[in-house]
Amino acid sequence: MSKAGTTVARADAPAPAVRLPRRRGIELALIVVAVLLSVYGYCAVGLARDGTVPPGAVGYGAGLGVLALVAHLAVRFRAPYADPLLLPIGVLLNGLGLVLIYRLDLETPGDRAAPAQLVWSTLGVAFFIVTVVLLRDHRVLQRYAYVCVVAALGLLTLPILFPAVNGARIWIRIAGFSIQPGEFAKVLLAVFFAAYLAANRGALAYAGRRVWRLQLPTGRVLGPIVAIWLLSVGVLILERDLGTSLLFFGLFVVLLYVATGRTGWIAVGLLLAALGAVAVGWLEPHVHSRVEDWLHPFASIEAGQGPNQLSQSLFAFAAGGMLGTGLGLGHSVLIGFAVKSDFILATAGEELGLAGLSAIFLLYGLLVERGYRAGVTLRDAFGQLLAVGLASIVALQVFVIAGGVTGLIPLTGMAMPFLAQGGSSVVTNWAIVALLVRVSDSARRRHDEEAP
Repeated sequence: MSKAGTTVARADAPAPAVRLPRRRGIELALIVVAVLLSVYGYCAVGLARDGTVPPGAVGYGAGLGVLALVAHLAVRFRAPYADPLLLPIGVLLNGLGLVLIYRLDLETPGDRAAPAQLVWSTLGVAFFIVTVVLLRDHRVLQRYAYVCVVAALGLLTLPILFPAVNGARIWIRIAGFSIQPGEFAKVLLAVFFAAYLAANRGALAYAGRRVWRLQLPTGRVLGPIVAIWLLSVGVLILERDLGTSLLFFGLFVVLLYVATGRTGWIAVGLLLAALGAVAVGWLEPHVHSRVEDWLHPFASIEAGQGPNQLSQSLFAFAAGGMLGTGLGLGHSVLIGFAVKSDFILATAGEELGLAGLSAIFLLYGLLVERGYRAGVTLRDAFGQLLAVGLASIVALQVFVIAGGVTGLIPLTGMAMPFLAQGGSSVVTNWAIVALLVRVSDSARRRHDEEAP
């Protein structure tokens, strides 16, 4: 400024601190939309089947709304910087899953699964709340990496001691109560993989010999990688569970690539996975039958034995067309015993059509993308790998299940995240969302703490 013929220079004022918006109001609005859409689906089923709104619609909407509101309050006060899309996506997918299971219960009055699924969903949301409230920093989990892997191995081996269910040993059944330990093991293994690779990423990327175009690490570092491959094949052989084997090995390969940035590891991982799958596919009768059904889905019809599960699933998708038959108006129950679990996506495809199915896949894709974004934003290696690993679990599981029921790959016995019947699955998926909420909160919180 100028005064009495002299010029006085004023130093530029420092730029104001740029603080990120917390966006909890956006999260609350999206949760309201998710609950309303779930209640609308519940009412649509009743109107299509009986011409009236189901008597439990108000109770269902109130229960789901209260659970979602309490979870929102936990995020608002304990993780205020968290991504606002994660919780609403979980609420919407879980609510839609309850609607689809309730719709199928109307076709199987002697085998009602919706009440039990609602209880498991409540436990899952409760676990989400406890995790968000008590886990203040995701880096605490890095200290318990080896505890997690020991617990995961114990959970994976337990089903071997119990009889096979539908050809696979992945369940523990005691006094009418059943759980699937592999669902919990995948989160524990993601924590271990993230911690191990974060501690050894330099050795994995640069140490050891160079073979062709791949820089191999030293034997000390390479040993656990081979052990993971043997573990995935062992799970496939002993438990006859193709889906879990693919998930575990795929998760480790993805994290190995993210930790090292070397595409050669993807080629090696795909080669090892293909060798293991081909060998077990020829030697293990249960897995071999799944492969045969995949190669020839209509063979049973041509032989005069009627359609099998896969062919019925394909018929359901075809009947849905672009806009679907409408909730409550399909015939996917003809698939049989796994219609509420392995083949729940066929019900969605038939009654919601390609448009509804695409919307569901977009929700999963958005959930995975927000997890990856949280990992990219973080600076600590463990947090990056943990976020990518948790998001990759959802991505791999959706691909394996959707590919199986549509005939893209051989059928597996995994549960569609949030949609399918299965208490262990829904609790585990809520745990994944809780950890992603915590990671995203840490990433955005540090941005504000470092703002000038």
